[in-house]
Amino acid sequence: MASRIKDQFREYSSPACFMHELEDEPRSSAGVQLKRVYEEPSSTDGLRVLVDRLWPRGLKKERAAVDEWLKDLAPSPPLRKWFAHDPRRFTEFRKRYQAELASRSAEIDRIVTLSRKQRVTLLYGARDPEINHAVVLRDAIRARGGKSWGSAE
Repeated sequence: MASRIKDQFREYSSPACFMHELEDEPRSSAGVQLKRVYEEPSSTDGLRVLVDRLWPRGLKKERAAVDEWLKDLAPSPPLRKWFAHDPRRFTEFRKRYQAELASRSAEIDRIVTLSRKQRVTLLYGARDPEINHAVVLRDAIRARGGKSWGSAE
């Protein structure tokens, strides 16, 4: 009997917490949050993913502490230039960017999978925390089943 129980727990990290690993819902440390890349990195950021096409101005790679740079998830250069972070264009920008993201489902699905296992922080360079492409990307991840944490505080 003891051997059967031992075998049952072998593939989990520990017998004491194996029930958490069986849950369908992500653990509390999982999910997606947004953070401006210029903010100080935090131990609660988890996987730090830069989702801008251009490297942020004046920021050294060491200070940014970026784990991955997914340029292809950023808006196309023509769309980015058209938007120019004009709040009056954000509704139309959202529609156009969502159309671009429709062709990048494999990359989005990868982030969804990662966000179910650990916290993923999407890093962006824009000044406005509510009117930027990372908000649209986070919503696309949420729509595919990823858990969202909103913006980092």
